[in-house]
Amino acid sequence: MARTTLTRTVLAAVAATSLFALGACSSDAGNEPAAGGEPAAGADDGVITLGFSQVGAESGWRAANTKSIQDTLTAENGFDLKFSDAQQKQENQIQAIRSYITQGVDVIAFSPVVETGWDAVLQEAKAAGIPVILTDRAVDAEDETLYESFIGSDFVKEGETAGQWVAENFDGEGLKVVELQGTTGSAPAIDRKEGFESAIEGSDVEIIDSQTGNFTRAEGKTVMEGFLNKHDDIDLVFAHNDDMGLGAIEAIEAAGLVPGKDIQIVTIDAVKDGMQALADGKINYIVECNPLLGPDLAEIAKAVIAGEEVEKRIVVKDEAFDQAAAKEALPTREY
Repeated sequence: MARTTLTRTVLAAVAATSLFALGACSSDAGNEPAAGGEPAAGADDGVITLGFSQVGAESGWRAANTKSIQDTLTAENGFDLKFSDAQQKQENQIQAIRSYITQGVDVIAFSPVVETGWDAVLQEAKAAGIPVILTDRAVDAEDETLYESFIGSDFVKEGETAGQWVAENFDGEGLKVVELQGTTGSAPAIDRKEGFESAIEGSDVEIIDSQTGNFTRAEGKTVMEGFLNKHDDIDLVFAHNDDMGLGAIEAIEAAGLVPGKDIQIVTIDAVKDGMQALADGKINYIVECNPLLGPDLAEIAKAVIAGEEVEKRIVVKDEAFDQAAAKEALPTREY
């Protein structure tokens, strides 16, 4: 489907003067340096050198996200993209960011493996005058001036949307839920859990077990097998992404049960494999998390280099799908 129109929200806590300062410290080398640092890297030849550190390749969503970035940040579009795969390890991302600082790139962008532990390396980027853009996942930084902007989804809202569907459809039935969490400490795992729990509060829907499946299909299957061995009263699986939900389907079928009927399944992402499972009735409901962030990253990077004001938090619009909506969307689905 076509790239979703951005719904842009500026955090109330960020004053307009702060945004101007952020834009100024990320502009061409001819401008004033950031406080305590060198001038921002320039793009005097008209080409923006951007170093990007990706979380990994753990899911269909991540593959679509990587493709969007690599297909957009091309030489034809005015970019020299330096790309690295962190293989879901924070230390690899920190090493990659430091390498980009040493290389003197114009902009650094990354999708953080986890929320915490970034202040030191972000201080190094700021001291070098290199602006940083966060994509997909946020960081818990002591100083928000350490990064220019965040581009991604509202993970709390995604969890809330999933929980609201469950509560609206099953409140009063004493539903027993098992939860397949994302990578421990990551923003989507923390926020989706929070949103789901807030949405089912006050209902008789109960989470009886919760464990990380690290956003992978293989671990989702393994954890679900453990849930099935431990509990004989599972009514619904809430998976933080499609891939873990697809792994749960394999475990449920191997146990002689029918996914989508004997055990309901709700997931987040809406990648093609998940949407096909929804269309086939093996998943019951999916909340979208749009991975096509490449065009948005390119737009913000160009604005930052030009010294323009950028919004601190840019939230993309996500949809939600039942079986009928999945069948309608699949023929033209881009991811």
